[in-house]
Amino acid sequence: MTSTLPKTLVLIGAGKMGGAMLEGWLRIGMDPAGISLVDPKPSDEMVALAAEKGMALNPDPKTLAPAEVLVLATKPQMLDTAAPAVQGFIHPQTLVISVLAGKTLGDLAARLPNAAAIIRAMPNLPASVQRGATGAAAGKGVSGAQKAMADTLLGSVGIVEWLPDESLVDCVTAVSGSGPAYVFHLVECLAAAGVAAGLPAETAERLARATIIGAGEMLHQSSLPPATLRQNVTSPGGTTAAALEHLMADNGMALLMRRAVAAAKRRAEELSG
Repeated sequence: MTSTLPKTLVLIGAGKMGGAMLEGWLRIGMDPAGISLVDPKPSDEMVALAAEKGMALNPDPKTLAPAEVLVLATKPQMLDTAAPAVQGFIHPQTLVISVLAGKTLGDLAARLPNAAAIIRAMPNLPASVQRGATGAAAGKGVSGAQKAMADTLLGSVGIVEWLPDESLVDCVTAVSGSGPAYVFHLVECLAAAGVAAGLPAETAERLARATIIGAGEMLHQSSLPPATLRQNVTSPGGTTAAALEHLMADNGMALLMRRAVAAAKRRAEELSG
């Protein structure tokens, strides 16, 4: 894995997502001496981590060796403001990886004309616990070696799915980008249903949380399709089958999820348009 790690990397934006990725890079063996952090308002924790690991914090780009990789992890609305300063860190050989929601390859190329190779990625919140799901699309100027390097960096916090077309990033946003919120709401609904059935509220929430966590770990450890796992816990004529008659009805969960994902995709298209 270390063979595809860059020797020099600049992280623009060391907030929650940037910080999660940084932890992943350090965990898989990237030399912190080659990492530079750029953030106008770094947290106390990030300042302490930079000092501890010997990472440069807010350096002058003129003092740095050419960066192999620049990761753009600011808030999307800050791109226009940050672009002039970011330009100074980009050299002809620099790979730019953007995790800015809604900012297309075209948007990035227009604002960062120094960048010859750009990858647009959409990670999600579980990256903060190394269980992220990232969809990524590579621009035309990205080499095979650069794509392999990006795969290693993005894969340090979870799985990476490479998309054949950038237009699919909006689909990724609707499924895995927003998906954790759907799961959290499922816990809310399951706990509320438990209360309605007679359980104390705190007990219902603990059971609902533990159930989702346990089912997720089974998915993580098993190679079986989700449908098979569902069938394995569904006895004919039993309690689970009775519940699934409602969840799998024509107007049940599948329809609701299709509507939810379609709505999220439409909104992603509006924001990136």
